[in-house]
Amino acid sequence: MGLLNKITIIFTRRRINIESLTVSETERKGISRFTIVIKHDKREEVEKLVRQIRKIVEVAAVFGYLNEDIVYNEIALYKISTPIDGKVIDVENINKVHKAWVVYWGLDYVVIEKTGTEREIFDFFKYIKPHGIIEFVRSGRVAVGKTPQGLIEYLPEEIAEWEYYL
Repeated sequence: MGLLNKITIIFTRRRINIESLTVSETERKGISRFTIVIKHDKREEVEKLVRQIRKIVEVAAVFGYLNEDIVYNEIALYKISTPIDGKVIDVENINKVHKAWVVYWGLDYVVIEKTGTEREIFDFFKYIKPHGIIEFVRSGRVAVGKTPQGLIEYLPEEIAEWEYYL
C-alpha cells in the first residue's frame, strides 16, 4: 500500500474531509512534502490525527499549523472566452489590481494565471466570470512555516545522515 493511501485512510476513518492535497519534492533528494489542508474546529482531534500520521513508517516528520503560522498560496488557471464580438478583457486591470497574468493567447480564448489565497482565487473568479469561463482549475495549497528553520532541521538525525550518502 502506498504512502498516500495510508495517509488518506487515516482521514477517511476519522471522517475528516481533505480540502486540499499537494505533494512535491523538497530541497532534499528523496524527501517529499505533503501539504494537507483540512477545516476542522476540534483541536484535540487534529492533534490525534497528526500523532497517527507520525506512526507511519515512511513518514519522517509531521507538523500541524494554523493559517497564521504559515506562508501559503495556491495557483489557478482560467481559460476565458474572447469572441470577436465579446466583452473586452481589461488586461491592465487584471495585472495591476488582481495580480493575475495572461499566460496564453489563443484565437478565441486566453488563459490567465492567478496565485494567491483561496479567497483571492475566488474573488478573481467572480470578477472574470462575466467574460465566460471555459475552464477553471486550481492547485492545492503550498506552504512553508513561519519559522527561521527549514525542513532539514526537523528531520530525525538518521534521515539527515542517510540523505548525504545517496
